[in-house]
Amino acid sequence: MATTDSPAQATMTTELPAELFQRLLDESSDTAIIIDQQGTIRYLNAASQALTGFPPAEAIGKPIDGLLPEGLAERHNGYLLNYVSGGLGSSVLGHVRDFAIRHRTGDMIPIQLKAVDLGVVDGVRYFGAFTVDMRERRAEEARNAALLAQLEQQAMTDALTALPNRRAFDAELARIAARARRNQSPISAGMADIDHFKQVNDRYGHPVGDLVLCEVAKAIERAARGTDFVARMGGEEFGMLFPDTSTEMARLVAERMRKAVAAASVTTPDGDIIRVTISIGLAALAPGSAPEPALASADAALYQAKEQGRDRVITAD
Repeated sequence: MATTDSPAQATMTTELPAELFQRLLDESSDTAIIIDQQGTIRYLNAASQALTGFPPAEAIGKPIDGLLPEGLAERHNGYLLNYVSGGLGSSVLGHVRDFAIRHRTGDMIPIQLKAVDLGVVDGVRYFGAFTVDMRERRAEEARNAALLAQLEQQAMTDALTALPNRRAFDAELARIAARARRNQSPISAGMADIDHFKQVNDRYGHPVGDLVLCEVAKAIERAARGTDFVARMGGEEFGMLFPDTSTEMARLVAERMRKAVAAASVTTPDGDIIRVTISIGLAALAPGSAPEPALASADAALYQAKEQGRDRVITAD
C-alpha cells in the first residue's frame, strides 16, 4: 500500500498487531467504509451498519451504488475508473464535505464525509471514507432557524393587536417603494387615528382601551384588501400602505375601513357598549421619491380630518 508515513512512524505502526487497527475501526463511533476500485464494498464497521441499516451479509461484496444518492450512483463508477486510470483528478478525496447516504429503507441520511485514497494492495486500489451522522445537527439547526424566525416575527409584530408594528411598516414601505421605482407604479399611504380615544381610557381604564384597540385593528384589517398593509404605529395610531393604488382607489378602501370601525363595538365588563370612529389621512407616494414627505402629507391630512369633525377620510392636496 502506498504510504506517506515517515520511517519513524512506519516503525511505530508495524510494531503494533494489525488486529488493533481492526478493532479501532470496528469500535469507532464514526462510520468507516472501504471500497475497491470497482466500487465494491469490502468493509464497513459497526457504526456504518447502524447508520445504513445494512448488515455485513447484505453489504460486503455489493456495489457502493446502493448507498449513494440517486443520480450520483450512475456516475460514480465512471469517476472511479477515470481516477484509477489517471485521467481525472478528484475534488472529493481528502476533503470534508456535506453528503448524503442511503439507508436500507431508502431514506437519505445527511452526513459529513471524508474520503481518502488508501493506495494499492496486490494490484487493487482501495478507497476509504469516514462519515459523521448529521441528522441531530441538522435538526438542531432547523430548531434554531425556527426559533430565530419566531423571534424575528415577534420583533415585527405589535404584541397587543397582533398587527405588524412600526418596524415592520418601515420595512414594508421600503420594499414596496423599491418595487414601485422599478415598475413606475403608484403607492398610496395612509395614517389613521382613533377619535377621542383618551376619553375611552379615562372613563373605562386602559384594559378596556386595549380591547377597543384590538377591535379597531380587526375592523381595519377585515376591510383591507389582500395587497394592503396595515400596522399599528403606536398608541391609537395606525399606518396603511396601498401598493399599486392611486389615491382615488385608496380613498375608497379607506372609507370602507372607516365604516367598518364605526360599525364595530366593544362591550365592557359592566355591560356598556363602546363604539369609536377613526380619522384617516391619505397621500400619494410618487415612484422614485423618498417616502418621508408622503408620510408627512398623510399625517397632515389626518389632522385636517380631525379639525373638520373627525370620522372622515381626507386626501392630501
